[in-house]
Amino acid sequence: MKEEIKNVLVVNSGSSSLKFTLYRIDGEKRLANGLVERIGSENANMVYRRGDGPKTERGVQARDHAEALQLVCKALTDPDTGVLATLEDVDAIGHRVLHGADLFKEATLVTPESLAGMKSLVPFGPLHMPPNIGGIEACQKIFPGVPNVAVFDTAFHQTMPPCAARYAIPDEYRTKYGIRKYGFHGTSHHFVTLAAAEFLGKPVDEVNLVTCHLGNGSSLAAIKNGKVYDTTMGLTPLAGVVMGTRSGDIDPAVVLELVRKGMTADEIDTLLNKKSGLLGVGGIDSGDMRDMVNAAAAGTETAELALEMWAHRIVQYVGGYFALIGGADAIVFTGGIGENSRPARARILSRLACLGVDFDEEANATKSGPCYLTKPGSKVAAIVMPTDEELMIARETYAIASK
Repeated sequence: MKEEIKNVLVVNSGSSSLKFTLYRIDGEKRLANGLVERIGSENANMVYRRGDGPKTERGVQARDHAEALQLVCKALTDPDTGVLATLEDVDAIGHRVLHGADLFKEATLVTPESLAGMKSLVPFGPLHMPPNIGGIEACQKIFPGVPNVAVFDTAFHQTMPPCAARYAIPDEYRTKYGIRKYGFHGTSHHFVTLAAAEFLGKPVDEVNLVTCHLGNGSSLAAIKNGKVYDTTMGLTPLAGVVMGTRSGDIDPAVVLELVRKGMTADEIDTLLNKKSGLLGVGGIDSGDMRDMVNAAAAGTETAELALEMWAHRIVQYVGGYFALIGGADAIVFTGGIGENSRPARARILSRLACLGVDFDEEANATKSGPCYLTKPGSKVAAIVMPTDEELMIARETYAIASK
């Protein structure tokens, strides 16, 4: 292990993509970032950006994640466009890992034992965990001797009390199968909690927030004194609010009824995760918020209904979380929709006056984050806070690898 950690590479391996960011950890400077997408297909593509320069994009051959990582390494050390003289300049590597269950309650150095533990959790995330683990194993081969750190989406939510984390079923199912609420997007909720506390000028251990990570996948968290008190996602990322293609909360008996109608577990999984949410209700063959807003503005009634259902569920959770933590200093919007969709934010904020939110429609229409969406003197602030999950992973990787 290296004596000094200077350059931290962050890797996020998805089912068919590999995202990467390289940081000079002193000063938290982003040296390069990009992704290889559509891995395994004939039209694989690579996007690369050096520092704050322009993006370059080209078709590549990437039959698997190992080949994708080789392309990343070649780009980072390219004599003309790279930022490293040699791969030996990478001092530590941080990996986003979907699920830590009860085995991993914080970021963890990858060892043979911890890697075996992650492999045992594949059933909790069969789509995401294999590529997450594959990215770690590929880095171990390409960067021998360089410490790898696993940063878990579930870790920040480990502070939930049992009344929030438990399901009201016999405890034997929690102890035997690990069935409980874990929560996801933890890295994002953690980053914006720290950033919002600084923005508000409050110590993080004194700040109360409702953080709203809104994107194609969405989750909210109730932050009490800087720690998660509750969150909307559960055992898996399917629970909670209405999402792009996911149903969110649904009566469990619906699943039972569909089984009785002859659907298989895999068919129901596909229905609820990939064919529901905005896509399932909106009637426009898209679950993208931008398409839904445009369709609703053009008079498509099903798109309008989808947006109302989306906002209804979020407002329901915001109000509930506000009560659970005894009032909030701010409601924080982040993620692709939370940071960029002004019409979507307006549907939520226009309903929160009863909580003391004095919505500033002009600010919402004109300003970009970090910024206030409420008028001066508003009892409860609403703010846009851009997230940076990669930087959060880099920070945690540095903290673990430098010990």
